[in-house]
Amino acid sequence: MYSQVQVKTNPVCQEFGNGKLLMELEGSLNMITVFLAVKDDSKKVHYREKIKDHVNKLKEEGKYHEEIKIADSSTGFSYESLLKPYIRDGLTEVWVQDPYVRHVHQLYHFLRFCEMLLKCQCKVKTIHLLTSGRGKDSSAQQTTALAEIKQSLQSQNVCLDVQYSSTIHDREIRFNNGWIIKISGGLDYFKKPKVPPKHFPPLFFVGYCDYDLRECHETTVDIFHTKHTKKT
Repeated sequence: MYSQVQVKTNPVCQEFGNGKLLMELEGSLNMITVFLAVKDDSKKVHYREKIKDHVNKLKEEGKYHEEIKIADSSTGFSYESLLKPYIRDGLTEVWVQDPYVRHVHQLYHFLRFCEMLLKCQCKVKTIHLLTSGRGKDSSAQQTTALAEIKQSLQSQNVCLDVQYSSTIHDREIRFNNGWIIKISGGLDYFKKPKVPPKHFPPLFFVGYCDYDLRECHETTVDIFHTKHTKKT
């Protein structure tokens, strides 16, 4: 079995996923060994496809756990890039638990997340949001924005259910196809734009619309399946 150091530095892990991925590939260790040793490009293609097939099988069986480390100031981690592999046919209901969906930029993050779901081929019908209670400064703003998002989603035949809690702390996204995504910073893992103060508010900059071009905070993402969790 690979050590944690080998997992983080292994080129197979870098190509097919990060963190604990190789720990889940016990059935492919021989293929991985060959992949690392073979020099012929055509043979590498063959073993690369076999490893990918095995990873996909693990995902389908719910035996897959990936830990993704997003480095500080890195790009390429939009919601779509991060979550699309787990948004498949059969997904109809989504639960988002995030205590910080109340300020303008956080509300826009949630809206972008909803838009991402709408663009995918799955037929999401209901989105549940559990967020922190409405504070004095953000009460009207939060209520108005979420009401507008709810109305807009209704026009797309999607129901938004919003609940508030003053005690939640954990961030979590759950899909009713069994996938669970835990993002250490919740949906708000993107950095503010780097623009001169005179240009505030920063509405016109690369990365404002395309989150793949937006720099991120250092963030850890854990992705696993309900079939791979211990029953309590």
